[in-house]
Amino acid sequence: MTQLDLAAGLLDVGAVRLSPREPFTWASGLKAPIYCDNRQLLGDPALRAQIVEALAQRAAEVRPTLIAGTSTAGIPWAALVADRLNLPMSYVRPEPKKHGMGRQVEGPNTQGHRVVLLEDLISTGGSSLKCVEGLRAEGAEVLEILALFSYGLPVAEAAFTAANVSLRVLATFDELAQRAEAKGILVGDDRASLGEWRRDAGAWSKARGGA
Repeated sequence: MTQLDLAAGLLDVGAVRLSPREPFTWASGLKAPIYCDNRQLLGDPALRAQIVEALAQRAAEVRPTLIAGTSTAGIPWAALVADRLNLPMSYVRPEPKKHGMGRQVEGPNTQGHRVVLLEDLISTGGSSLKCVEGLRAEGAEVLEILALFSYGLPVAEAAFTAANVSLRVLATFDELAQRAEAKGILVGDDRASLGEWRRDAGAWSKARGGA
């Protein structure tokens, strides 16, 4: 599967919706021209199989000894990829539990493991990097974060660089916009509006009455 194939798939199954003229309101209060729900991908067996194969191939390139998934959206992809590669699997919360054993990393002991962390979506990168911190605190070496899709926001890129974390994605924001334009989903100045949002999501939101 190529990156452009996944970008088309995201649009075809309704995992990503674009609406620059009538923006969505995120939980944070931010207005955004895009809404992403990659869980929809799990409902398409053929597309799901292609994604798992692509993730497994890319993960295998760095020779991990354990696959981890972010809680909760990264868990099914981690389980499928770990099974494909015949590797142990863990999942990680952004914060430790407030009860029970108080664990942040669930599953086998990750100390000494070379880990690829699977994420479904990268926005600001904050929750993903908290998961990296949790794995590192247990003595794991995080080789990279492998994600299905990223908004490509500058704040995320800066955060990953500062944390010395490698990020790879199967489909980029630019590829998604290209596919959407080809499908007639984006018309007129819509693509330019998407670019403005990605360059400064806060300013774009405030100009439209958001947080």
